[in-house]
Amino acid sequence: MRHGSLRSRLTLLVTAAVAIAIAAVAAVSGWLVYRELDEGINASLENVRPTPAEVRDVGWPCKQNPGSPPPGSQWYGGPVWQIVTDSGERCLPHEQWLAIKVEPADIAVTKLPPEKSVTRDGELSNGKHVRVLTTSIGNDGAIMAAIPEHGMYGALSTLVKSLVLVALVGVLGAATIGLLIANTALRPVRRLTKAVEHIAQTEDLDTTIPVKGDDEIARLSRSFNAMTAALAGSRDRQRQLVADAGHELRTPLTSLRTNIDLLLRSEQTGRALDPAAKERLLVNVKAQFAELSTLVGDLLMLSRGETDREPHTRFAFHEVVAAAIERAELRGAEVRSDLEPWYVLGNPASLERAVLNLLDNAAKFSPGEIDVQLEAGVLTVRDHGPGIPDQDMPHVFERFWRSSSARSLPGSGLGLAIVMQAVKEAGGSVELENAPDGGVLATISLPGLSSSQPPHA
Repeated sequence: MRHGSLRSRLTLLVTAAVAIAIAAVAAVSGWLVYRELDEGINASLENVRPTPAEVRDVGWPCKQNPGSPPPGSQWYGGPVWQIVTDSGERCLPHEQWLAIKVEPADIAVTKLPPEKSVTRDGELSNGKHVRVLTTSIGNDGAIMAAIPEHGMYGALSTLVKSLVLVALVGVLGAATIGLLIANTALRPVRRLTKAVEHIAQTEDLDTTIPVKGDDEIARLSRSFNAMTAALAGSRDRQRQLVADAGHELRTPLTSLRTNIDLLLRSEQTGRALDPAAKERLLVNVKAQFAELSTLVGDLLMLSRGETDREPHTRFAFHEVVAAAIERAELRGAEVRSDLEPWYVLGNPASLERAVLNLLDNAAKFSPGEIDVQLEAGVLTVRDHGPGIPDQDMPHVFERFWRSSSARSLPGSGLGLAIVMQAVKEAGGSVELENAPDGGVLATISLPGLSSSQPPHA
């Protein structure tokens, strides 16, 4: 059963459940019928006790042993009775040729007060099984009355045979119905299994399963469709990332190869380059290497999965912002800041990189100072440049996207995508909008506390 198919296991479980139920019903029914028949026999015994006149007619001395049956006579299962004394002697009616076998329990009744009785199973002198009722009549005597039990046992035998037949038919019917139920119930599962096998064989993540109803199978189908859609989206984003990365890497690599070829040709031909031209080539090569290093670092950061990120810790976000401002000022940016204490849970290195990217973007387009403010967990970075065209605003956080005005400037188009990822990992949000009086206003909101100690619950 452990290694069988789900259909066979479900069919077997249904059949076993029905069989157990039928067996329980049959056992209870048989016990109830036996109890009713047993009580009926005992009640009948009360009605076959001889009358006082019949007892007096036995007389004394009485016939103590059964006689011979009349020629051609048979016992048809009628009641018989006799008188028994405390010595075990019995007195039979004169016309009765059957006697009841006396047991010690019957002799014990003769010592009881009148009308005290005992019921038991016994035998007649011809070996037939009967139900015996022994009732004390006082004076060390008792009346024994008996009726046959073959009617009760015959009825029980017929009932048992009927119950066994019904049970067999019921189990066969349950197995058939269980198989039908299993086929019907598992039809959506088979459809889901075929879809999964198809995807495993073809890697076709566009496969969807039709969903009907709102039961567990329907919910499983919806979850499977959502999973394949997420996988398809992840695969498409991965392909797009590889394609965009290859496109972005092509330009600096081509420039590097060209500059290095010029330097090698100069050395191989023995025609030395002008020192100023050689210096420009080397400076250009260094700049291209720096651009490649930045691009590779950005790609590595964006390619991190949820399980690859470093554990989150509680840290002072205002100190991270101050460190990013210091690095931006070393690159020539002019920053005016107003920072209030704010402690967040996240990755300090990722958030410092995000803030630095916002400052670098602001420095590219701002002719003057950059305004930075941190208040109640909301960080704003404001420049005074030309702003972002409205048609470009929906694309600013896309990977490798660069506006037409920024394509001539250094950068890979990954800076704002890195900002979005870092802020989301910390449970915050980031927005970009054009300021009313010119420039771009970047806003980062992070959950946290104004104190380094969390509040007591």
